[in-house]
Amino acid sequence: MRFGIFLTQERKDVAKVTTLEISQRAKAGKGAARATRRAGLVPGVVYGGKKEPNLVSIDPRIIMKELHRGGWQSRLYQFTVEGEQIHALIRDIQFHPVSDAPIHIDFLRLVPGQSIHVQVGIVFTGEDEAPGIKRGGVLNIARHVVDVQVAVENIPEHFTVDLSKLDINDNVRWEDLQGTEHCTPTLHIPNFVIASVAAPTVDAEAESAEEAAEDAAS
Repeated sequence: MRFGIFLTQERKDVAKVTTLEISQRAKAGKGAARATRRAGLVPGVVYGGKKEPNLVSIDPRIIMKELHRGGWQSRLYQFTVEGEQIHALIRDIQFHPVSDAPIHIDFLRLVPGQSIHVQVGIVFTGEDEAPGIKRGGVLNIARHVVDVQVAVENIPEHFTVDLSKLDINDNVRWEDLQGTEHCTPTLHIPNFVIASVAAPTVDAEAESAEEAAEDAAS
């Protein structure tokens, strides 16, 4: 099966593909990278897939747009370099220590059947309906993203979790997430906690004060 087929099929449970406008760079080295930056572009490299690396350049505004969208660690990208359509993940972005402007970007080339490590974001729903939160409980989110191992054709756009049934002292765990069918978490803790509802802070403080008063009177 060709890569483009299984990435563009109508499946709502996998990440959508974002097309980027990227140019080829002819030269490697620090001098060439500085020249690319002077031209207002960010130098980068595309590696992996058992192929020679491709040197590329990209408009920094495109990079910042993707960062502001969130979830870029698991977003699938496609672009054309030297006539080849490439599917890739952003693996690393380096920033200027003073201006925080992007100064280099690394892409990981993807191939069919490849299993990779990615971070997938979590979308929380039903918070306003949760009985525990309605009674003043506090939602504690332990994880906004989960590191997983997954085949590139099955990378989910995000995981979803329903909080609407949670009462005080209840929690949701890995097995409660939706969209994890093809993913294996890299965290070596069985069925780890994603979020929980704690007792109201005021009640906890009042209980502590009451216990202190009792201790002082005894």
